[in-house]
Amino acid sequence: MSAEVAAYIAALLPAFRDAALTLRAEIAALLPDHIECMSYAMPGFRAPGKAGKMVVGYAAFKHHLGLYPHSGSIIPQINCAPFKTSRSGVLFTPDSPLPPALIEQIIRARQRELAKPAAK
Repeated sequence: MSAEVAAYIAALLPAFRDAALTLRAEIAALLPDHIECMSYAMPGFRAPGKAGKMVVGYAAFKHHLGLYPHSGSIIPQINCAPFKTSRSGVLFTPDSPLPPALIEQIIRARQRELAKPAAK
């Protein structure tokens, strides 16, 4: 964990810190060769290599946490019920964490999107 990510997580309230650490561990297990970093003021993971694109990030707010696949097209195509969603992410609370299967579905959808050739 980078010092920047560690500082972000350390600044969270205990319940949010625990939820963020659990989510981070689940993401890291799904993306073992990816690079942990900060992007858009949130911790996340990007694909390996100099030009590696962001795959997923997560953030904590006053009343919830969110998982963000750094794409506006991923969340609308996945059934995230019963969790609240926005175009860019899925929201949850420390008392109601995201199921590992949903986290994996979001990450794999983002990886498939990144693997598509760029439109010219």
